[in-house]
Amino acid sequence: MPELPEVETIVNGLGGVLPGLKIRDVWTDREKYAQFPKSFNKFKKEVVGREILGVERKGKNILIRLSGNITLLVHQKMTGHLLYGKWTSKMGGWKSAVPGPLRDDRENRFIHLIFFLSNGHQLALCDMRKFAKVLLWPTDKIMGLKDIRDLGPDPFDKNLTLEKFKERLRGSRAIKQVLMDPKTIAGIGNIYADEILWMAGVHPAKKTNILNVEEIKKIYTSIKPILRKAIRAGGSSYIDYRNAFGGKGEYQKMRYVYQMTGTKCQKKDGGVIKKIKIGQRSAHFCPVHQKM
Repeated sequence: MPELPEVETIVNGLGGVLPGLKIRDVWTDREKYAQFPKSFNKFKKEVVGREILGVERKGKNILIRLSGNITLLVHQKMTGHLLYGKWTSKMGGWKSAVPGPLRDDRENRFIHLIFFLSNGHQLALCDMRKFAKVLLWPTDKIMGLKDIRDLGPDPFDKNLTLEKFKERLRGSRAIKQVLMDPKTIAGIGNIYADEILWMAGVHPAKKTNILNVEEIKKIYTSIKPILRKAIRAGGSSYIDYRNAFGGKGEYQKMRYVYQMTGTKCQKKDGGVIKKIKIGQRSAHFCPVHQKM
């Protein structure tokens, strides 16, 4: 977490409020967030005074384009989420001055990086486990940055045809592991790989080299509907993910299989959802319509 739908939800939220604003100052209690330049003082000097031109997503990365040919890349990692609001420093911590989830939801209290904006608001990184990363890179060279260059195609890329998708499944790994590999396809993680394979009727441990043409087609045609449904729902807030304004997503209320162990399959085929381990990750599936 967060995966493509969660990142897209945050990008859409920030895209409606950030463009046109300038960064006035930056604060952090964890200078290691800055991956490049590694000196936080240099990082701060580079961003202060720049105007925010736009916000977009590449895989699970958030790209905030700044004036002067600079892009701020934020990867939220496991527990991070960017928030837009107002905070004040109190008793060694930051408290939201905005009523509602920013103030009242405990998952929004782990503020470790703040960009102070020209309209009096702030862009803050909430990150309980402090695994997130930020870096600056020339905008005209961003596609050559390793974080972006090594990504596979986006699931919504019009050039990702069925034939090209088939080519990316070469090898003999479990299909769930392949879907979660950002070098194969960008943005899909544990939650939505389970959901996609449930819809496609394919066992998550099935090796890609024994998938038949129909199974591959069903996986391919299940990807966009699942991700679009999750984006419309504002992502999944199982634990710590929140949107750009501190609110919860709703997809966890409409999931088909992820973390549904022991419940009856929603296809009403008599199956009961099971959980197995594939590699070091869990996988949830229906043993009736997702056979090996």
